[in-house]
Amino acid sequence: MILHIDMDAFFASIEEAINPRLKGKPLIVGSRGNRMHTVVCAANYAAKALGIHSGMPTKRAYSIYSKLEFVAADQAKYIWTSEQIFELLKGYGLPLNYASIDEFQLDLSGYAGQNPVSLGKEIKAQIYANFNISASVGIAKNWLLAKLASKLNKPDGLTLIDDANFEQVLRKTSLDKLCGMGGKNGRILMARGLNTCWDLYLNLPGFFDNNPGKFEESPGKSSEKPKSISHSYTLPKFELNPRVIQAWIRLLSEMVAVRLRQQDLVSQTVHLWLDGPEIGNFGAQKTFQTQTNDGYEIYQIALKIMAKSSLRNPKIRAIGVTCSSLSEGVYQPLLSEELRREGLIQALDRINNRFGERAIYPAITVLTR
Repeated sequence: MILHIDMDAFFASIEEAINPRLKGKPLIVGSRGNRMHTVVCAANYAAKALGIHSGMPTKRAYSIYSKLEFVAADQAKYIWTSEQIFELLKGYGLPLNYASIDEFQLDLSGYAGQNPVSLGKEIKAQIYANFNISASVGIAKNWLLAKLASKLNKPDGLTLIDDANFEQVLRKTSLDKLCGMGGKNGRILMARGLNTCWDLYLNLPGFFDNNPGKFEESPGKSSEKPKSISHSYTLPKFELNPRVIQAWIRLLSEMVAVRLRQQDLVSQTVHLWLDGPEIGNFGAQKTFQTQTNDGYEIYQIALKIMAKSSLRNPKIRAIGVTCSSLSEGVYQPLLSEELRREGLIQALDRINNRFGERAIYPAITVLTR
């Protein structure tokens, strides 16, 4: 069995824990500091109840409720908390997977302790006691169903899907609740009359049996490192200026690179995602021979990927940069110029760690401010 932990409104919950004055008030976390010219990066449940959600322009959010509390996103804070939760979960001695910054999975296949529901309750209690934030837990025979279970009773929920309630749960759960069915795939299937997870099961009964836990290492070992690291941003309006678009790609590349270096990881594949009315949902990736965690190199590769687009200077609304094919180890430069560059990067990291994130930053990223 898999026990899936999904943090509740993670970014917003961390801000509430740090500043109790925000607790219970409608709160949004903005992607950047200008409260009226950014997008909602996260919303707490009080804000969600008003119809405010991630990806919404903050101007629209304030038109719904003018007294929203606002905090600018602080990625370093959220990453640190995520890593501390991961360390807490390692203490249970079970195979552990870092699914995303706010999702974790434990493999209970060889678990001989208390029953899984009791374990889920204990984990929820430990997270709350240590971080003053809540999590929802799902338990099922594979990762797909466990992830679904974790979303059914949010916030602060605990759901077990087993043989006894399998049909009942799937009958009352809309298909778009299932991982991978919230977009095009879900719309196609729903257009064919498959409206619930049970409809999917009746047509593809093996679908729910072919998703074992995403644990690639042998039992007893932890998959401590992520499979990929990414950052994305939705612009407040369509952007046509190529220099501004490049500035955002540069900033996102640097943010990804910093996280790679913080976890002693290097990447061999860069993926660029762009979204806009002319370019559509464009995505492409490039795998290169040498590994890197240098933001400038990631940026240069992303620009080469962007050049693959058939359109010149398309309007862009959203941008994402992802590094994958990750491996552990520090980048080892060989040439003298690379050695100098590596020394510069290390010096910049020390300065930014001491004086705050982006105390020193690439000049082009000024265009994002």
